[in-house]
Amino acid sequence: MTETDHKNDLLRYLREAREALLWKLDGLSEYDVRRPLTGTGTNLLGLLKHLAAVELGYLCDTFDRPHGEPLPDFKDGADPNADMFATEDESREQIVERYRRAWAFADATVEALPLDTVGTVPWWPKERAEATLHHLLVRVLSDTQRHAGQADILRESLDGAAGHRPADDNLPSPDPGWWEEYRARLERIAQRGQPS
Repeated sequence: MTETDHKNDLLRYLREAREALLWKLDGLSEYDVRRPLTGTGTNLLGLLKHLAAVELGYLCDTFDRPHGEPLPDFKDGADPNADMFATEDESREQIVERYRRAWAFADATVEALPLDTVGTVPWWPKERAEATLHHLLVRVLSDTQRHAGQADILRESLDGAAGHRPADDNLPSPDPGWWEEYRARLERIAQRGQPS
């Protein structure tokens, strides 16, 4: 495989995860995309805002590639979770568009630089701040996939929508009755499998 093949593989999976995340917002109200759905406040729009900052930070700032996008400032007592929620002044459209722009900037970095290019992550300790584009691209892909999994669960808990993407939900059945029986079967297994 050539370096271009490796880049294309990594970008393909990153792009699929990005699109899956956006799909999880489709058809939901402003309230549902913003509301905290876990004990730690995880919310769908916050995941996108966070990932825009991740891509811009790791795949642009680290390699001195300008992007002009605002990033949360975590210095001097600022909110340590500022990248994990949409403020009242930020619209869904603004965050989605920032995320899409982050994709373009990040993809341009990947396309322009060799995978063995070394950058300096500004917020890491100096003694280990250097990392290759390959390492950071894998890191961003991993983080994006992790958050896409969170978004899957959050969306399913809101309205039952599940799956990988609209045209290919990768689920064994669309029938709610099938899922009821499946869940009941798993519950029976769980109850029987408890230690006595």
